[in-house]
Amino acid sequence: MASETQPPESRDAGYWARPVSKLRVTDVPSGAVSLNVEGRHVVGPLQGFGQLWQKTYRIRLSGPELSSAEVIGFLKEKLPELMPPNARFYPSVSGVRPGEVVLINATLPGVPGGIATGVMVLYSDDESFTLMCPEGHPEAGWNTFSAYDEGDSTVVQIQSLARANDPIFEFGFRFMGGAKQQERTWHYVLTGLAKHFGMDAPVRMNRALVDGKLQWSQAKNVWYNSAIRSFMYAPVRLIRRIVGGGRSAAA
Repeated sequence: MASETQPPESRDAGYWARPVSKLRVTDVPSGAVSLNVEGRHVVGPLQGFGQLWQKTYRIRLSGPELSSAEVIGFLKEKLPELMPPNARFYPSVSGVRPGEVVLINATLPGVPGGIATGVMVLYSDDESFTLMCPEGHPEAGWNTFSAYDEGDSTVVQIQSLARANDPIFEFGFRFMGGAKQQERTWHYVLTGLAKHFGMDAPVRMNRALVDGKLQWSQAKNVWYNSAIRSFMYAPVRLIRRIVGGGRSAAA
């Protein structure tokens, strides 16, 4: 009788996050607010509401002594410091590793007090990593950070494939400046990356509309809208600070 065997894992299995039913926040870095992540599912473009966009931001760093692995290693370690002041990233103590959660506290046009949300590290290897959005995040989809060597240069790229998670965020992206702010954010990150390596490299961007239709079956996603929930929870956070609790909350 033949013995049962498990199929071998692929060589890159260790670079992928293991399947999870819901996200868990295991630690909250100092200064971070951990709302709208705990217990959420991650969502891809199929689960979102708005128009589907692919946006690619790219810079070229000259110099054969600079490797793609070195650049991605720096991005993983210093991404929070490269982000603009209106979008703060808070990785877990384990860093950018598959399955880990990165908390995000950001401001958006027309959103009093800003929003608290996060992303999950879907994939991470020496030359790339991908962050995937949870329910309630402004977008449904993912961002991939990657680098590759090309001649005597290293090309660094951030590519997103995502759509607004719900009708409110779609309105914000289209008419309240949300999309432009997002684009400025990634220009800011790549410009700062180039400056760290002593270069003044221009950021080149390509924007492509993949699907112009709205997915009205996903309008119900507004229930988890992180802007609304962050706004509603703001008085609770204020009271906690006043009474000395001061602890970040999960909701």
